[in-house]
Amino acid sequence: MISIREYELAESLEQAHEMLLKNRFNTIIGGGAFLRLGSKRINKAIDLSKLGLDYIEEDEHEIRIGAMATLRQLEMSSALLENFSGTVAESVKHIVGVQLRNIVTVGGTVYSRYGFSDPITALLALETYVDLYKGGRMSLDEFLEKGSPRDILTQVVIKKSMEKASFKMLRNSSGDYAIINACVAVKNGSIRIAAGARPARAKLAAAASEFISGRELSEENIEKAAQMAAEELDFGSNMRASADYRRQMCRVLVKRALMEV
Repeated sequence: MISIREYELAESLEQAHEMLLKNRFNTIIGGGAFLRLGSKRINKAIDLSKLGLDYIEEDEHEIRIGAMATLRQLEMSSALLENFSGTVAESVKHIVGVQLRNIVTVGGTVYSRYGFSDPITALLALETYVDLYKGGRMSLDEFLEKGSPRDILTQVVIKKSMEKASFKMLRNSSGDYAIINACVAVKNGSIRIAAGARPARAKLAAAASEFISGRELSEENIEKAAQMAAEELDFGSNMRASADYRRQMCRVLVKRALMEV
């Protein structure tokens, strides 16, 4: 259960950031879908709903997704359906139901760096950046590693550098978190392999990506790359699956994704 002492609708990003820094228990609430499942005491909940951050924009070079855009918007966006083989939309459509996907925001999901997140894995396989109000732009890979405490994520930017992609996940039921997920993206033979829900946050399989990039996607090479990805990433155990099961299933999902790109 969460308790909120005060609530404020921010009039600007500067005001929201100032309020965030005033008290370490002040929090940007986004959609608040996951926050309400936990136990947290919030001094002031800062709402960004009035700041016009619920957009998905596209130009020749990139797709920009505002922090307050919802997972449902990702799922229905023509820009995301028509690019990257529809992988970003595919990564969110199995998450619980439309009602929840209408609540969960991109900013809340990405900034929190949730390990169970499906869309983070898809975004990581693509060339994705995050724009932070004070921290500026950094790659999603770097942000997932380092984070940026007490800042505000304003938008996610996906470069149109990848031609094809494939997202795969395994879950016990449609309403549950993924046991393991994986995404592969490719352009001109350069391939990026990412896996998440390990259950730690998503990570690139750098050695496997380097091995398979530029090589023929033969059955033998795909099998070796999938095995390398499973061996180089760390996996953990929780109530949904053991580390060894996740490792085995990661190999399977990466192999299936590679066969589709």
